[in-house]
Amino acid sequence: MLKSLLNILFPKVCSACNTNLSTGETTICIQCRHILPLVRHHKDNSALMKNMFYGRIDVQLATALLKFEKKGITQELLHNLKYRNQEGISSFFGKWLGAELAEINSYQDIDVIIPVPLHKIKQRKRGYNQVTGFGTEIATALKVPYLENVLLKTIHTDSQVFKSRLKRIQDDVIFKVENSELITNKHVLLVDDIVTTGATLENCATQLLNAANCKISFATIAITTS
Repeated sequence: MLKSLLNILFPKVCSACNTNLSTGETTICIQCRHILPLVRHHKDNSALMKNMFYGRIDVQLATALLKFEKKGITQELLHNLKYRNQEGISSFFGKWLGAELAEINSYQDIDVIIPVPLHKIKQRKRGYNQVTGFGTEIATALKVPYLENVLLKTIHTDSQVFKSRLKRIQDDVIFKVENSELITNKHVLLVDDIVTTGATLENCATQLLNAANCKISFATIAITTS
């Protein structure tokens, strides 16, 4: 009775279009799910994302679930996730991608999941890392540990979204690895919400690959393709 009353007073709405969710729908309504711009490199055996890092860093696997377009549905979802406290979006896409990766042989080689970290100041201000739900759900699906105590961001910076790769490198965003023994001889899946130029993933991976015999792969909710 109480739950029904709460649903009437505070109905759950779609994180993409803000309409009321129907029974059985979670986070995103069926209509919006049908128009999501899926890329799913892992399903299509596409090397598009992996090729972004050619000549820059040795990447084993790389995939994204959605295409990011300005003023599109993916941008709305990521903005709701990062700036409007809709943390459940992260878990929603983590469950989706995790279920698909669990059915692909090449991803059974993954040993640990590590998120791109926020600086402690930004995480304290936001209240959460927007990639936590995404990463933990993938870890659950692949039956591997999710480790937040390995990669740390040591410098607090402004938003990187609209910066060119060159400008990002000039900013010298620094990540640090602790407890490197946890990734020694491991295949790490590094997860983030979006890949644009690839500079953030590259910087993180460079640090992780300093661990002995560490291999790196990437998975993100979205990718900018133009």
